[in-house]
Amino acid sequence: MSIDIVLQVTMFISASLMVLFILLQARGASLGAGFGSSGELFTTRRGLDKSLFEATVVMATIFVMSILAGLLIG
Repeated sequence: MSIDIVLQVTMFISASLMVLFILLQARGASLGAGFGSSGELFTTRRGLDKSLFEATVVMATIFVMSILAGLLIG
């Protein structure tokens, strides 16, 4: 298996998981929060929400690094 195939598979898996994690995250702000009528704008992430957020950041980092590696190698 060549490095190009490994990078493409890594990009695909990390992008798919990143989209899934983003869709699983609950929206903390309602429509009124965009207009300044909500007091819950600055909340602390806890539990599963924090884990999903951290996993999303990790997947985004892996995705960007695999793209950069593909550009440098290819």
